[in-house]
Amino acid sequence: MAASKRASKARDAAEGAWTNPYVQRIVQDPSLRDDVRVAYDNLRSAYGRAANGKGPAKALLEDKKVQKDLKTAGDALRSASISLREGQKKPRKRRLGRLLFISIVGTGLALALSENLRNKLLDALFGAEEEFDYTSTTAPPAPAPSPAASGASNN
Repeated sequence: MAASKRASKARDAAEGAWTNPYVQRIVQDPSLRDDVRVAYDNLRSAYGRAANGKGPAKALLEDKKVQKDLKTAGDALRSASISLREGQKKPRKRRLGRLLFISIVGTGLALALSENLRNKLLDALFGAEEEFDYTSTTAPPAPAPSPAASGASNN
């Protein structure tokens, strides 16, 4: 009877753990799981090197590999802590970028296909084209006298 009560309590504890948001995050977020795994592996390695018989103080102060393992574990735990505090990041929707891309492509097509729109844009950017009408400011030379007219006046 005591065993069934313990089993019942264990089952209740396991069901309660699955409703815990932190446990759900660890199960669902692969980067969080990876951070926890890296921290565990490095702490285990550092503990093994510190407990090799030299003494933990000497291992912490002199063993560069222990120091490196502890630093890596600390960085991984910090990253996991930040990840748990922030919550799971939702994928960002790129509505603004998509809208900007579509508007640029649409503007390019409109300019390529519409001559009137292209001319308006060029006029707006560089000013209206000047119409070139050539008018001479000098008078044309007087016509040379014809030989028949000059011969009639000599006689």
